[in-house]
Amino acid sequence: GVTPRGDESLFLKQREQKIQVQKAIKLFAQKPKKGLEALHACGWVEKTPASIAAFFHNTPELDKHAIGDFMGEPDEWNKSVLYAYVDQMSFDGMTIDGALRHFLAGFWLPGEAQKIDRMMEKFAERFCQNTSAFANADTAYVLAYSIILLNTDAHSPKVAKKMTKEEFLRNNRGINDGGDLPPEIRSWEGRSSAALAAAAAAASSLLS
Repeated sequence: GVTPRGDESLFLKQREQKIQVQKAIKLFAQKPKKGLEALHACGWVEKTPASIAAFFHNTPELDKHAIGDFMGEPDEWNKSVLYAYVDQMSFDGMTIDGALRHFLAGFWLPGEAQKIDRMMEKFAERFCQNTSAFANADTAYVLAYSIILLNTDAHSPKVAKKMTKEEFLRNNRGINDGGDLPPEIRSWEGRSSAALAAAAAAASSLLS
């Protein structure tokens, strides 16, 4: 069996690893790549996209800005982590605005258009694997991007003239391969602009 000295040694090793993990999590907030390298070094996270993605999902104390920045980078490695992160999610039974809220709950969406574009493209692909609400992933992508823009428009003090519900619906009419959008989107027609913005996104915290 394990001797008391062996128990003590194991306890000290585990305590040391926890200290190293906490240091790495703090480092991740400042420099995500360096933080992940430290987590690999102490054996907490495997150097695979699936392991890193699962760590992002299951570690609420991680800095959400850093997760978003890391997954938004154009390098193939960062993209592979983003893809694994999204593929580990399920949007079964969700409307697109509900799925988008669920998707964006784990990280802060970066401000750069190219990063948002990559993320919305992958989100739309996964959403359409889980639902038959749209004719194709392009429709989900266009609508998801529109919802993000609507949210920005509704909550940004820099935008003086807010988008109306009619403008939002008109902008997206016919995007579903020429057909109608799903009923839950068309039903926004009867809502006030404030209710529309609330339905479209959780709050201004969707964007950093």
